[in-house]
Amino acid sequence: MTRNLDQLTLEAASRRDGLKWSETAPGVIPSWVADMDFPVPEAVREALIRRVETDLGYPTWIDQPTVGPLGEAFAERMETRYGFRLDPGHVRSYSDVNQALQVLLHLTTRPGDTVALHTPAYHPFLDTIAQMGRRLLPVPMVPDGDGWRFEVPDERADVLLLVNPHNPTGRVLTAAELATLAAYAERHDALVISDEIHADLTYAPRTHIPFGTILPERTVTLTSATKAFNMGGIRCCVAHLGSAAVREAVDAQPAHIYGAPNLFGVEATVAAWRHGDDWLAEVLTILDRNRRLIAKRLPPQVGYRIPEATYLGWLDLGFLDEDPAAYLEREARVRLNPGPLFGPGGEGYARLNFGTSEPILEEMLSRISAALS
Repeated sequence: MTRNLDQLTLEAASRRDGLKWSETAPGVIPSWVADMDFPVPEAVREALIRRVETDLGYPTWIDQPTVGPLGEAFAERMETRYGFRLDPGHVRSYSDVNQALQVLLHLTTRPGDTVALHTPAYHPFLDTIAQMGRRLLPVPMVPDGDGWRFEVPDERADVLLLVNPHNPTGRVLTAAELATLAAYAERHDALVISDEIHADLTYAPRTHIPFGTILPERTVTLTSATKAFNMGGIRCCVAHLGSAAVREAVDAQPAHIYGAPNLFGVEATVAAWRHGDDWLAEVLTILDRNRRLIAKRLPPQVGYRIPEATYLGWLDLGFLDEDPAAYLEREARVRLNPGPLFGPGGEGYARLNFGTSEPILEEMLSRISAALS
């Protein structure tokens, strides 16, 4: 590893021109949008440079629904890392998990159909459900000691939309919980759409269990290398269509009606999945320390349950008299995501992104602690 991932300074980070830093006011530390502050794996950088210097013409896989190396790399990774053996011929590509979800809901449901989703929830999914005229069936994540619990609803849903590991709580669902959710899906003949984009950011001793290993013929698995390998702008996602009916519906559409995979996204994703695990191990070591550092440094009145995955801390600041994110941006000069953005269960909370270096996180926590003391 030629670059120390844990030494980025606030001065250097402030020169970054992506959304996270450039859309934050001067003097404010951004801890909102889910990008990390680490440089991408060297293997990704080299793959993109090699592609630019070699050939930017049409790729050999341009007419392949599985996008050639992308489907193969995804299948390899799921088997070696999670023991999920799948058919790469059932893999399709989209720009991101949001587009994939919208395509799936468009093809498999109708306005008024019900989508069950753990709440609080990744807010673009809430937006999609509302904008497409589907009905949200909240499955509340409830604080339970040092973690979170939920109850499976009695009401029927047409789609069970899982986000596992969960955003924003960082909860990793157990085998018993997944079995209960599988029974629910079977009982109600529900399609399961499982967003597993944070799977590679699971901390030991927790382990991620792909839902496709439990109900393979009822499940569509969505994931991407963009979250774990810090390249959200690459815009490349995969969907494993375990359901034959969903595959038929997707493949009946005109070939490019939802766009086509981009060359750089495929190159970066394949490089990350096949050659980026040493980088990922180093990042996970930093993030593991960071999630624990937050617990040590925040004032005791802040409710914080150490996440089992992701680089996102879900902070209970309900003791404040105003929206916590607005208060901390003004008083601490740290920008977090406001809890209400994440729907039911978000009131009084704020989401903190700790995917950064130790110097930046220390400054962030010092500012927050001072503003709350």
